[in-house]
Amino acid sequence: MAKPPATPETATPTMLRRVNAGKVLGVLTRARVMTGTSLIEATGLTRATVHAVCNDLIDMGWVVELQPGRTSVGRPSRRFEFNSKAGFVLGIDIGAAKTTVLVADLRGETIAKAGRSAAGVKTPGERTEIVHETVLEAVAAAGIDDSQVLAAGAGVAAPVDREGNILVDDEFWRRFDAGLSKRLTALHGWPVLLENDANLAALGEHWRGEARNVDDLIVLLAGERFGSGLMDSGRLLHGSRGGAGEMVFLKLIEGVGDTHGIARIARELGTAAVADPAVATSLRTLAIDGKVTAEQVFHAAADGDAVAVGILQDIAARTARVIATVGSMFNPELVVLGGAVAEGAVALLPDLEKQLAGYTSTPPRVAVSSLGDAIVSVGAVRHALNYVEQHALDLELECRPK
Repeated sequence: MAKPPATPETATPTMLRRVNAGKVLGVLTRARVMTGTSLIEATGLTRATVHAVCNDLIDMGWVVELQPGRTSVGRPSRRFEFNSKAGFVLGIDIGAAKTTVLVADLRGETIAKAGRSAAGVKTPGERTEIVHETVLEAVAAAGIDDSQVLAAGAGVAAPVDREGNILVDDEFWRRFDAGLSKRLTALHGWPVLLENDANLAALGEHWRGEARNVDDLIVLLAGERFGSGLMDSGRLLHGSRGGAGEMVFLKLIEGVGDTHGIARIARELGTAAVADPAVATSLRTLAIDGKVTAEQVFHAAADGDAVAVGILQDIAARTARVIATVGSMFNPELVVLGGAVAEGAVALLPDLEKQLAGYTSTPPRVAVSSLGDAIVSVGAVRHALNYVEQHALDLELECRPK
């Protein structure tokens, strides 16, 4: 009886070799130095397969072999390490007011950072130019060139669907323009993976922030406007057009009424207090041209100013309603407050948690991000690393042995 012809599902030697290479590389990217024996135990592959695959990965540039360890008996074990300098990735935070670029190696360690103001930017072309200039500065500071960059993750303050397309139904979202990634790729040659900034914040927190080992998570970017990144069972939620987690519904919530974030509310309430001559507050001595910053409000509250303390109590009550609403819909284990306002938001936690318990029978834990204003760019690095790990065997490395 004749054998049936091979189908796409039939495992060929080449396919098996590729699968095995991916398995070994996946283990090494999350480990430090491993012996052949350790890799056998971690992957379930035979010794011959592990060594053959490692030889392939060494030839491709993904793995380096270290000097054998000392041993008193028998042949010393071969030792392998993931080549974290095989290439680099970028994490780009394309904010409305500022662009930040991190350069990281393939373990996610930051090599260089650059930032530029985007104040006054009016067209998508101008925004692309700001990002381009910031990338050039960061890459130069890292001492590398475009040929060594394997991918860039980029966050924008707009909904982005699973294919990386920006939803442009809102005027603010249109400022980030759907052609941004293509123009940057044309300028630099590496793929640009667009994602919503709050989604990247969730990736960053899950990877290196307060939410490590937490798979049911909401990250609230709470600076000028509220935005949320949603993670369910360790997976980002996008929705049909990338709109999952958009906060426009806050306009319908009693006691909230808009999407204004913590920094904006603090600034506006502080400035209003200074403008009222009947209000006695130390904020008046801090104001410049009658205006105060959110940071000044937080500092004045820490120093005991009654007006500033009252402002933070109002903000905590409002934020508790926001968290209770999104928490009731998605039932996360943890909600993290992130963005540039995170450091000051620690002062809100006692009042916020007290009020939150009165709104829902399943209140989530609430924490403040330790990543500060790098929360989006750190998540963008993780997004780029995910791409590199998924496509590693198809990428051509500049450092590949000749």
